[in-house]
Amino acid sequence: MAKSRVNSALSHYKSVSVSSGVEDATPHRLVQMLMEGALDKIAAAKGHMLRNEPADKGRYISWAISIISGLQSSLDMEAGGELSQNLDDLYDYMVRRLGESGAKNDPAILDEVASLLLEVKSAWDVIPGQLEAESRKTAV
Repeated sequence: MAKSRVNSALSHYKSVSVSSGVEDATPHRLVQMLMEGALDKIAAAKGHMLRNEPADKGRYISWAISIISGLQSSLDMEAGGELSQNLDDLYDYMVRRLGESGAKNDPAILDEVASLLLEVKSAWDVIPGQLEAESRKTAV
């Protein structure tokens, strides 16, 4: 009984924590959170794949596809120019490869997509520091 109350409290805490994290996040941080979420879903899908749990594998691959599709649909193609087009192409490739990984039951494809997304996220993660450094230069 006490264990179920603890699990319920933890679940509620996680829900509130995520909700308040989203409410307080900048648009830049929201994109980071989406990328982190997609990476988590890909890792979970790989675990389910390796444990031969096809229903859960499919659910997590679908979830990762949804997140990456959301990132893709949020691109501003007009303002972003060539960079946005390149990201659009890359996200499209990731989505196709995720579908292929599920169909072929191939964890190496999940690793490939995670690696690509991690590269994009790593570049995205340095932006705040670059903006801060630029604003310090112009303030001087």
